[in-house]
Amino acid sequence: MTEDTDTDYIDRIVDSDSLAAYLETHFGPVDTYDIEHHPEGHSNETLFVTWGDNELVIRRPPPGETAETAHNVLREYRIIDSLQDTAVCVPTTVLACDDHSVLGSDFYVMEKQDGDVIRADEPDRFEETEHRQRIGTELIDRLAEIHKVDYEKAGLGDLGHPNGFTQRQVDRWSDQLDWAFEVTSTEREVPQIHEVTEWLHKNVPSEYPHTLVHGDYKLDNVMFGPGTPPEIASIFDWELSTLGDPLTDLGWMLSFWWDKKDPDPPSSVGQLYEPVTMRDGYHTRTELVERYENQTGFTFENEKFYRTLAVYKLAGLGEMFFRRYLEGNSDDPLYPEMREGVPQLADRAIRIIEGVEPL
Repeated sequence: MTEDTDTDYIDRIVDSDSLAAYLETHFGPVDTYDIEHHPEGHSNETLFVTWGDNELVIRRPPPGETAETAHNVLREYRIIDSLQDTAVCVPTTVLACDDHSVLGSDFYVMEKQDGDVIRADEPDRFEETEHRQRIGTELIDRLAEIHKVDYEKAGLGDLGHPNGFTQRQVDRWSDQLDWAFEVTSTEREVPQIHEVTEWLHKNVPSEYPHTLVHGDYKLDNVMFGPGTPPEIASIFDWELSTLGDPLTDLGWMLSFWWDKKDPDPPSSVGQLYEPVTMRDGYHTRTELVERYENQTGFTFENEKFYRTLAVYKLAGLGEMFFRRYLEGNSDDPLYPEMREGVPQLADRAIRIIEGVEPL
């Protein structure tokens, strides 16, 4: 097994002997077996596993108590598996397991993809203006494919209830914040987030298209293949996918896409954003919206609501991270940063509401 900087933590999320016995049952014995904890994700845990000639990825929830609706990895598996024969770019599914004697939780296995995920930087081969433009169009076009899926034909017609979805998003993330505040409020308060909650409740759109939504669609949740021009090879992190309002996906994606005119990302949450898009050649948010509208036929009305909701959701995730840190249930270095990061996100949401950070 690959050495981990925190062996106590990796021992909490994987029993190498138990996993080996499980994999041997399905793939047969091998001479090469290796496990690596992938540190980039901030929600479910990701493990890279080499089993002989098989390069695999395992997704499982974090250890300890979680919010009631979070980290349902078997649901995530079902969605990815159902999309295998559609136009949507998803990883190839392999196995799903609900036997907690293996890892202490549900988990699933998929094939590992080759390529690059863009976070703080871009691959050298993408530095030309035409390639930077292609990154934006790929991101929008693949999102449009998700929103155009015939979810009934894919067997996902029972995945969610589109009616009332957008209001439930506000309710859900308010509940997630309340869950986190049960612990984090003893450390510090975030009074401005309650102003955002009130504004969102008053401005929820009553009408919107009904589609499959990804729930966490953004630049660093897609992988670009190894060649040029840039082409998305796979879309990851379907944990929050459901049937609902596609404009919530667009608002979420745009909240991570920084324009040149924007202020620098909040310092305590900088690693959650992709300021790479502020470089010459990348589309502006307005240009991305125009392409999305052309690809889908939908109109991005109430853009201020959707972008505010996106930042509010990120604040909710951040506060949940902070609770997990305080309870000792994560080794992620981002989590303690949420002490200051969530108040900064709440401030950003208010700036969007007030028009200080326009589309």
